[in-house]
Amino acid sequence: MRRFQYEAKEAKTGRIIKGTIQAESKHAAGKLLVEQNYVPEKISDESEQGFLDKIQNRITSKDKIMFSRQFATLIGAGLPLAVSLRTVAEQTERKAMRVIVEDLLTSVESGRTLADSMAQHPDVFNNVYLALVRAGEASGTLDEALRRLADQQEKDAAMISKIRGAMIYPAIILAVIIAVLAFMMVAVVPEVENLYHDMGKQLPALTVILVGVSKFFAQFWWLILIIVIFAVWAFLHYRKTTQGIRTMANVKLNVPIFKKLFRLLYMSRFANTMQMLLQTGVSMLDALKISGQAVNNVVVEDQIKAAAEKVKGGKTLSEALTGKDYILPLVPQMANIGEQSGKIDEMLGRAGKVYSDELDEAIATISTMIEPILLVIMALLIGIVIGGTLLPIYSLVSSM
Repeated sequence: MRRFQYEAKEAKTGRIIKGTIQAESKHAAGKLLVEQNYVPEKISDESEQGFLDKIQNRITSKDKIMFSRQFATLIGAGLPLAVSLRTVAEQTERKAMRVIVEDLLTSVESGRTLADSMAQHPDVFNNVYLALVRAGEASGTLDEALRRLADQQEKDAAMISKIRGAMIYPAIILAVIIAVLAFMMVAVVPEVENLYHDMGKQLPALTVILVGVSKFFAQFWWLILIIVIFAVWAFLHYRKTTQGIRTMANVKLNVPIFKKLFRLLYMSRFANTMQMLLQTGVSMLDALKISGQAVNNVVVEDQIKAAAEKVKGGKTLSEALTGKDYILPLVPQMANIGEQSGKIDEMLGRAGKVYSDELDEAIATISTMIEPILLVIMALLIGIVIGGTLLPIYSLVSSM
């Protein structure tokens, strides 16, 4: 199924509406709009959009959080579903999100449920979102479900922001190291070679190596650039394949220094999502399936699926989760307490809170630990370059 953006006129009122629709082809998209009593005026394939258009149409976490908050407030105030959606659309400033909300409004007014309408936008509303909305519609607690979703989205966005923040500093340091080394190799090393050549002296061994590297970069920079671009393209392509997704998932779970951080992140997501789904009335098996997807790591998801099969076979959740390599011990322990007390959702939520707090500490620890490591690496690399450039100059001056 492909996604199309459209502009259409309502047959009865003549009002122009915009939105997105999924169909096999542009013709099929137009036919679906006609069946919904709309007159298509413009239909465009989202895959044919340019790079800038895709950036402009990207829905951010902030957009989804704002939508959930506003929508929950209006539904909680007793406004009808369609009126709430129309009001949110009018208050939404970002065009891309407004188009999505208007499409939801059109779909709801045509008779679909809100969950089914949202299911037409899987890149905006994931399985967790759909499950909670579906449960909220069935139980009459849609506003509460939306508030929980907004809370969880804010927590998840905050955790991801902290992790990215912890990685920005190392990236900046590495960029500085590369820039300094490049400058030394391009500007300083050739001058040292010229100086020794003019004085008829023999270059030291370390300087000879640096001169060779400098000449190689000067002569074959274009080849290096091609190799780097190809390597980046190959990596980005590979990480989208089935094997690449699994490889990256294993790397995150086992990479030195950062593995603890990722494991805490995944367990926090799993426990918090399970709590949210179970509290809303989603069945245990469905909650496990959806929470496994919400973790966003196929290796951990496979272990959660294996646990779900054991639960389906009659075992308790705590028994099913025990002994898994990447399911941290506190989760089955708290699940066991919850099974005995009848408050499994609450106990899983407490486990998620513990892991969220540990994640904050892990991020602070890694940020503190990685700084001296990078400084040592930078000192060693720059020391080698200085040893091959400045020291030979000092030795020449001393010998004169």
